[in-house]
Amino acid sequence: MSTGLHTLRRVTARPKRRLGRGQSSGAGKTSGRGTKGQNARAGRKKRPEMRDIIKKLPKRRGFGKNRARTVVGNRVRAVPVALSRLDAAFESGASVTPQDLVERGIVKRRGRTIPPIKITAGETSKKLSITGCAISASARAALEKAGGSAT
Repeated sequence: MSTGLHTLRRVTARPKRRLGRGQSSGAGKTSGRGTKGQNARAGRKKRPEMRDIIKKLPKRRGFGKNRARTVVGNRVRAVPVALSRLDAAFESGASVTPQDLVERGIVKRRGRTIPPIKITAGETSKKLSITGCAISASARAALEKAGGSAT
């Protein structure tokens, strides 16, 4: 079989037709731009309409209103437990840990983990030893007044 220029096959795709090259091409005269007006012009630019609308809206005033990206949404919040609930659930001289609170049903697990716990204000007359929990200042004062401690 002879080889020559007449037997060559095209390897790449044909180049795209250029716009504005005669009517028979189907993309001549107005070249797909419709007729007349701002949009028919070369280098056409329309002012972005949405920007004007956004600029006219008032800003949300006040602290924290525009801070959506800076606020940590998945931060685990501490479960508040009143000191009076501990007074009812534990005897005097007992040691209170997050594990003890789960076992007595005061706090529920979140999945497999025990959530952070914060002891809040309340009344107690028992000497309790609290470990592994955050505690508010007023709860600490009431606990220490009864002879207990928190670490």
